[in-house]
Amino acid sequence: MPSVLHQSPALPLPVARLLLAASLMFGPLTGPARLAAGTPDYPVQPVAFTAVHLTDEFWAPRIATNRAVTIPYAFQKCEETGRMNNFARAAHVLHGETETNLTAPGYPFDDTDPYKVLEGASYALAAQPDGQTAQYLDHLIALIASAQEPDGYLYTTRSLNPQHPHRWSGPTRWVKEQDLSHELYNAGHLFEAAAAHYQATGQTNLLNVARREADLLVATFGPGTNQLHYWPGHEIVEMGLVKLYRATGNTNYLNLAKYYIDDRGSRPGGDDYHQSRIRPVDQTEAIGHAVRAGYLYSGMADVAALTGDQQYVHAIDTIWQNCVGTKLYLTGGIGSRSSGEAFGVNYELPNRTAYCETCAAVGNDYWNQRLFLLHGDARYVDVLERALYNGILSGVSLDGTKFFYPNPLESAGDQARSPWFGCACCPGNITRFIASVPGYFYAQAGDNIYVNLFATGTAEIRLARGTTVKIQQQTQYPWDGRVQMTVQPDQAGPFTIRVRIPGWAQNQPVPSDLYAFQTPTRETATLRVNGHRVSLKLGHGYVALPRQWHPGDRLDLNLPMPVRRVIANDQVAADRHRVALQRGPIVFCAEGTDNPQGRVRNLLLPDEQPLTASFDQNLLNGVEVITGQAATLSTNAQDHATPSLQPFTAIPYYAWANRGKGEMTVWLANSPAAFDPPKK
Repeated sequence: MPSVLHQSPALPLPVARLLLAASLMFGPLTGPARLAAGTPDYPVQPVAFTAVHLTDEFWAPRIATNRAVTIPYAFQKCEETGRMNNFARAAHVLHGETETNLTAPGYPFDDTDPYKVLEGASYALAAQPDGQTAQYLDHLIALIASAQEPDGYLYTTRSLNPQHPHRWSGPTRWVKEQDLSHELYNAGHLFEAAAAHYQATGQTNLLNVARREADLLVATFGPGTNQLHYWPGHEIVEMGLVKLYRATGNTNYLNLAKYYIDDRGSRPGGDDYHQSRIRPVDQTEAIGHAVRAGYLYSGMADVAALTGDQQYVHAIDTIWQNCVGTKLYLTGGIGSRSSGEAFGVNYELPNRTAYCETCAAVGNDYWNQRLFLLHGDARYVDVLERALYNGILSGVSLDGTKFFYPNPLESAGDQARSPWFGCACCPGNITRFIASVPGYFYAQAGDNIYVNLFATGTAEIRLARGTTVKIQQQTQYPWDGRVQMTVQPDQAGPFTIRVRIPGWAQNQPVPSDLYAFQTPTRETATLRVNGHRVSLKLGHGYVALPRQWHPGDRLDLNLPMPVRRVIANDQVAADRHRVALQRGPIVFCAEGTDNPQGRVRNLLLPDEQPLTASFDQNLLNGVEVITGQAATLSTNAQDHATPSLQPFTAIPYYAWANRGKGEMTVWLANSPAAFDPPKK
């Protein structure tokens, strides 16, 4: 943890140095909801993060690195870049103290970076009590609270210098909210952090700060003639209000979240960039800024689950079909354009200029998790898993201290991971999302248990009938598709376990025709219960196993993982006459470091060339590597092409750029029609 929190003389804060152990795991907070009995909610519920403990060699080290390295590092960067000091400077002004530096923060949303990291740290604290962590967060919360105005308004750039706030903020509160002020965006991240901290600790210090601001929003915005009629310029306050509603039971927060969604696009003046040209319920395409979109669609799912609004469900289902059918990268990334950090038109999926913001991949997983909870369908988990293992993990270095903002699928060697950004939304999102990973593995509905993801570890699940079931997984996933599950109910009884069979194990890389495996495999998944093979009769992507379960019952799942060549729909111009490589859930890339002369963008991978996979424990913290032969072509002055074979190596996409700059590509030419060889 950083050594010092900048402080106001009126609010002395001791030096806080926090060393976090590297071996602990954490997860998302589904928390103690205070909802009345019979209140509508998601028909499927995630299993609480505290009940899932991963001990595998893939996720457990990453979660530990996030806790021991990335979270403290991000807090330190928030201090070094003045983000913590923004609260102290605003507090000085509010408390009538001398403040000589009235310069506006770099961005009006800089307040959200400490909020997001605080949220991730709360997840860590909930999974593993730690007095030092709790003390550090209390100091930070006190600092945040000191910058809150008496009526609940919390926005440091205006409080610091009301006459000259950030140029995006406007001369008075809220007037630029539909454009660039991010006042409600800041509030949304505060609400999410407050709910996480409250659920982790039971303390209300940050929750009270959030409630004061939320109550201000309830009084300020709404359909009343004396209220403001604005929609949020950057969505997330909708999700945050729902989390506050779950934590407090205050229906005003849920109603306001719904108001913000319903008001959006209801009047002239909106645009596609903000998803506000037309009402969300009338939208049919994934449009505009991809992060904003993912947060909007997630907020709509939350409100739909809690209110039963089927118009919302229909809209986000339709938008999802458009996204997964025409705008999803093979890595699970979304948002193809750097201009506006936005979705392009259908099938606009360039590789070298792909934006694929890390935050957008996180938003994509939030959205798909919620659609799964609404529908109980594994196709949403298929997309979630794809983004999780590829588009999100690529956003952070293996050592946890360097980050990608965009995640292109091709590089000429001009991209490198950064230790921080002026606009630092992505590192904070990484800290809270990686901390939340265990909460995506299992879910339940009544006496149905959903097994969605695979990793060595244990989960304890309490069924509606009162039985507690412990499930223990043993596997080397994602490198090996063999998964052994031992079921330990506290008493024998009937219930149903639903085991997901991933789409990639059914010859379908994504639940649309956007991508396909070049050649179907005859290898099929198998599932045995106590040694007896069961039929893979799938319902919504799951094998349902209703039976009388006894302690010690065993499931053996085998998901074959041959190396697969992937081709794109021919309407994706950037990928014509090209193939990508996938094995299990992992998408691979060729990186110059592993290939002759550091070149990979001039390679042609013939379809007939065999490829093999092997595990290299000493490479990139241990990864599966695909090897074979590829052709390189060069031309002479007469444009005569000369092919020659050379060794070829591909590594997991998430691990690229951990060894310095260099060429990289996910999609390799498999035909001269896509080949542009260099001159000799």
